[in-house]
Amino acid sequence: MAPIRVLLADDQALVRSGFRMLIEAEDDLRVVGEAADGAAAVEQVRQIPTDVVLMDIRMPVLDGVEATRQIVEEGLPTRVLVLTTFDLDEYVFSALKAGASGFMLKDARPEDLLNAIRTVALGEAVIAPSATRRLLDHVVPTLPSDPEGWDSRLDLLTDREIEVLTEIAAGATNSEIAAKLYMAEGTVKTHIGRLLSKLQCRDRVGLVLFAYESGLVRH
Repeated sequence: MAPIRVLLADDQALVRSGFRMLIEAEDDLRVVGEAADGAAAVEQVRQIPTDVVLMDIRMPVLDGVEATRQIVEEGLPTRVLVLTTFDLDEYVFSALKAGASGFMLKDARPEDLLNAIRTVALGEAVIAPSATRRLLDHVVPTLPSDPEGWDSRLDLLTDREIEVLTEIAAGATNSEIAAKLYMAEGTVKTHIGRLLSKLQCRDRVGLVLFAYESGLVRH
């Protein structure tokens, strides 16, 4: 199997160097490029086949949020894993809305970061339940307390799908959802697949954001 191709986007050379050493020590991962700002990151992704970008949020020229948005809007197959120093960074929410597949703290354990890269490369989202709750605790108060009208996409969902979506928004894992709703884990995955399709969300992160922004789940 070909190694997962990773691009490092961070304005600090020392940080990029540290990530490069960590990643290239793994047989299934390979660094294909480095960028010191968001604009350079977008340009390199256009030119170099890349599976995952480790994207710093705060960079000169073009920040990580806008760089993520451009990569996603161009329909590039590259996934973005946002890196931040603060777990309650308001820019993280913007990056997730722009299409990032999750976020990690820069001081995360090396094995957690490596596993996150592998997970995102497979098309999954990386956002721990505790991090989901902290992020939403920070962000939800800024959302309208009474969204205007009813999001019509909710009408596309079955009662069971709404139950699953509500649990996802609470940060529950597939196994936790299966146990609470008395269904097989495989059935949970099927429901999630249907939710992604009906709501046109890229991944689990998108489902969490939709649940709150639509007013389905209240803070």
